[in-house]
Amino acid sequence: MRLRAMGQPNYINGFKLTLHEHLLERPLEWKKPQVIFVNSMSDLFHEDVPFDFIEKIFDVMRRAYWHHFQVLTKRSQRLLELDPEIEWPENVWMGVSVENDKYTFRIDHLRASRAKIKFLSLEPLLGPLRNLNLQGIDWVIVGGESGPKARPMAEEWVTDIRDQCLSANTSFFFKQWGGTRKKKPGGYYKDVRGMKFR
Repeated sequence: MRLRAMGQPNYINGFKLTLHEHLLERPLEWKKPQVIFVNSMSDLFHEDVPFDFIEKIFDVMRRAYWHHFQVLTKRSQRLLELDPEIEWPENVWMGVSVENDKYTFRIDHLRASRAKIKFLSLEPLLGPLRNLNLQGIDWVIVGGESGPKARPMAEEWVTDIRDQCLSANTSFFFKQWGGTRKKKPGGYYKDVRGMKFR
């Protein structure tokens, strides 16, 4: 709503799903390699996003091979359903959000996909995640919840996930504490696979 109030034309519809086809090829204009977060304000695998639009996005990502694209979804079931129809390029990193142990099924969906690079976004981390199956997962991001009503994140949740990543040879990135400790930085990064997050 704030972006709409500021007169941003791409947010004229507020939080209503809106497809911006006129912006699809913009990454092809950027010659310097970048890490691009696809749909940072939405979800590419939302049920109302037509598959032909998703195909166009993947086509651009394939052609813009010098960039790395991060795609994050909570709709892991649709990701799995569409996976056979997607031609996965090497420069696309596919991830799922897992906030607590109710959503670990998303990891199984991601693992079953044919994405080349797979990551978990454990943020906001709202509870412990013990005994994660990290087989086939390339890296894990952990972060606390932000905002004035942020729920707290326990330090032992973070260190336990870090230790699981070390045991599984999975790269680990601690992004931020969030909440009342939002000024206390994260930034701990254990790169065990030669991957670069930034």
